[in-house]
Amino acid sequence: MMSDYILPFLDFLQKEMLLFASLFFLIGSLDDLIFDGLWISHRLKRKLFVYSRHKRATVENLSGAAPGSRLAIFVPAWKEAPVIGAMLVRCLQQWTSSAYRIYVGCYPNDAETIAAVANASSGTENVRLVICHHNGPTTKADCLNHLWDALCRDEIEENAKYAAVVLHDAEDLVHPDALKLFEHLIGRAALVQLPVIPRRAKGSRWVAGHYGDEFAELHGKQMVMREALGASIPSAGVGCAFARDNLQSLASRTQGKPFDAESMTEDYELGINLTDGEARGIFARLRDQNGQLVATQEFFPEKLQDAVRQKSRWMAGISLSGWDRLGWKNSWRENWMRLRDRKASFSAIVLAIAYAAAVLTLILLLADLSGVYQLQPVSEFLQTSLWINTGFLAWRLMVKSYFVFILYGLREALLSIPRTAVANFINILAAWRAIGHYVDQLAGRPTNWEKTRHFYPDSDNVRELKPNYPFSERRR
Repeated sequence: MMSDYILPFLDFLQKEMLLFASLFFLIGSLDDLIFDGLWISHRLKRKLFVYSRHKRATVENLSGAAPGSRLAIFVPAWKEAPVIGAMLVRCLQQWTSSAYRIYVGCYPNDAETIAAVANASSGTENVRLVICHHNGPTTKADCLNHLWDALCRDEIEENAKYAAVVLHDAEDLVHPDALKLFEHLIGRAALVQLPVIPRRAKGSRWVAGHYGDEFAELHGKQMVMREALGASIPSAGVGCAFARDNLQSLASRTQGKPFDAESMTEDYELGINLTDGEARGIFARLRDQNGQLVATQEFFPEKLQDAVRQKSRWMAGISLSGWDRLGWKNSWRENWMRLRDRKASFSAIVLAIAYAAAVLTLILLLADLSGVYQLQPVSEFLQTSLWINTGFLAWRLMVKSYFVFILYGLREALLSIPRTAVANFINILAAWRAIGHYVDQLAGRPTNWEKTRHFYPDSDNVRELKPNYPFSERRR
């Protein structure tokens, strides 16, 4: 009975699913291959015609800030008592310049975080505690808008103007020279984004580790080429500086609120909106005299459910609602980059179909080996496409491993290959959850601030992915 009806149907379904997945993998792989080719060409051009004649600059060689140039660092905080104090103390110790102020946004019903901020900032004027008007959590954008209001009031009262607004999270490890780099570049662009380097908690080699794989390639290739192609630069939400005048211009069109509280990815959208058109965005990959990137390090979720929750918000905000909220532009470069941003959810669904086809293949092979059913042959076209996709997969794994090797070393580069399956599983689960988020947004349900547990390296439960790479806790 099973061999007469069910197994033939499963055989037919398996081949249709393989064909569907393989065709879309071919399209996506060709897109990636073209992008990789452009990146390789860009790297060779700079090596042959730029760095052969000019010595690579380091952050120490940069000119100082212009007189009166001040930076405002915005740190939204909800239930961040375990990490915010250490983060603030570290920043205050390593930033010797007084031309900055850290604005920390807290909520009236979060007394522990308020106490931690007050304790860490005692005796300094470089930290400003801002209490939001409503109990938390609201949204991250709402908290940032409260900080913006506080900044504008301070400028009026002190008769001083800030050059830029820098975004950071409460758990960030900020490079000692990050402010110097922002001060040097912000007069040339509406947005300056520094690389983000994920670190992980002990015992989370697979879940937290896959963020390192993704960001190594994202901030080693994707963002570099976006700037080279002249496309808009999305903000990562941390380690980024927005020109204050550009934020003011945007705020004047949005009832004085530059951060969109209705967006699930307000940082991404803000970067796109500010650097779309004539305004320029800079992705700054600069090293210090020790050869280390001026970057922002932070710890990403160590548990599966936290990673799925975080990535589902990214997918819903960028891949789904981004189509509605940001639309498309009259530029092939810009539309290509936006399409690459937005294909994540669909790619995850295609991956789910491919994995389901693989399971069916295993079932049918077992049935064939046991003599219950004779597996039907695969068409020549499907065989060819599967072999081509295998080659593309090998190339994709090699490229990703290269970027992981550059950032974290050989061991992590090798681990990134099997970790791809973990990343795919997380992305599949996140895609289904993102669809639910998107439906809720279409139905008009309010956006909530979904929190994940944060770490700071003062505790014993964290480790660096590559001990000899991330910048030390103190300048040497």
